[in-house]
Amino acid sequence: MKETIKKELASHILDKIDDGVLTNDNRDEWHHLCFNQDYYIIGYYQAEQWLKEHNINVFEAIAECQEYEERNFGECQRYNNAEKLVNMYVYILGQELLNDCYHIENVKSLKEFICII
Repeated sequence: MKETIKKELASHILDKIDDGVLTNDNRDEWHHLCFNQDYYIIGYYQAEQWLKEHNINVFEAIAECQEYEERNFGECQRYNNAEKLVNMYVYILGQELLNDCYHIENVKSLKEFICII
């Protein structure tokens, strides 16, 4: 994962902690609450700009999303717009980032861990 994206997603997680969305009681839902409950990026143009800002090749992102979906769901969808692509891509990267935190069991420790990213 690119360092710029890692820092951005870490900041997003910190915002969710500070907003009280992530708690000790919903530990098993942290990924869902951060990256699946709402769109990360809204708007086709904003999503296109996000891809450019992070220097992400659209075809590589599509391939990664489709590979993930095939592996986890047995099928994959078509990505016919940047908004759909970016939100799925961020979902996958958010899962990857939070998987690095699998050993963390409380919000205080998560915040400490995320702050050093």
